[in-house]
Amino acid sequence: MTDETFKVPEVHCDHCVTSIQGAVSALPGVKDVRVSLEDTTVAVTYNEEVVARSSIVGTIEEQGYAVSS
Repeated sequence: MTDETFKVPEVHCDHCVTSIQGAVSALPGVKDVRVSLEDTTVAVTYNEEVVARSSIVGTIEEQGYAVSS
């Protein structure tokens, strides 16, 4: 399992949390998703053999949020 935290500066409300958590948690291989409004981050625990990092970033971006490097 891999734990990774993504910086998502546009996260600012409960709708953002629900949107991102729902989409990312639906990806195969994702075990846990935690969105922090305070830190504007998305922490994901995932199986890197099942889902690629780029798929997680793409899913967040598909919800309308930019992921900072």
